[in-house]
Amino acid sequence: MALAVGRGFLVRPCSSSVFISKNIYKPWPARPGPVITRRFTRTAVRAQLRRPTWLPGLDPPPYLDGSLPGDFGFDPLGLGEDPGSLKWYVQAELVHARFAMLGVAGILLTDLLRVTGIINIPIWYEAGAVKYKFANTETLFIVQLILMGFVETKRYMDFVSPGSQAQADFFGVEASLEGLEPGYPGGPLLNPLGLAKDIKNAHEWKLKEIKNGRLAMVAMLGIFVQAYVTHVGPIDNLVEHLSNPWHKTIVQTLANSGS
Repeated sequence: MALAVGRGFLVRPCSSSVFISKNIYKPWPARPGPVITRRFTRTAVRAQLRRPTWLPGLDPPPYLDGSLPGDFGFDPLGLGEDPGSLKWYVQAELVHARFAMLGVAGILLTDLLRVTGIINIPIWYEAGAVKYKFANTETLFIVQLILMGFVETKRYMDFVSPGSQAQADFFGVEASLEGLEPGYPGGPLLNPLGLAKDIKNAHEWKLKEIKNGRLAMVAMLGIFVQAYVTHVGPIDNLVEHLSNPWHKTIVQTLANSGS
């Protein structure tokens, strides 16, 4: 807690918003005549500040003031110096985080079903080469291109002009996808549980999402590397490690892959 005695001192704010003032009265040394008291004012100020930085003691860049969800002052390359670029990077990270969370959940679930023999499906990195009977690969690619292109175009237009896409008329679906703010579409389809309806005061929900999303992006990177090195799925690697925890670790796996 920052502490200042007297007046005219600039007090450095700390991590909460509490203002405390304490008055102290001291008598002058004994002298003839009436007792005169001298007043000291001790003021302790705690002002609202950003959350801790990713590296303790590090001064974050001035443009990362803690107002963004998950802002821990990490930007070693200075990519967010331009305010316009910073807004776009925030949206890009959010979308990548959501795709990563879906990807990790899909890979782990399908790999678990495959390893346990519940469903006969290919391993996740070979699933894209599977031929489906109801449509050929070219048709699936074109359909995916159209659907993803439509969604991403709508998302970009909402980023450029927030709220504009809920006013357009496209088969009457805009009302159910009305955005709360750029990056948070909401609506009964994308927010069926009604969480964080007051998006302006949903900072904790946003923080939880971006934290889980960042963890999922790191997990996806690990799954990519694991598949390249071991040529099996993550559940297979987990089962192998649990069968011999002291001799089936990442160290032995990397050592054997290089030999």
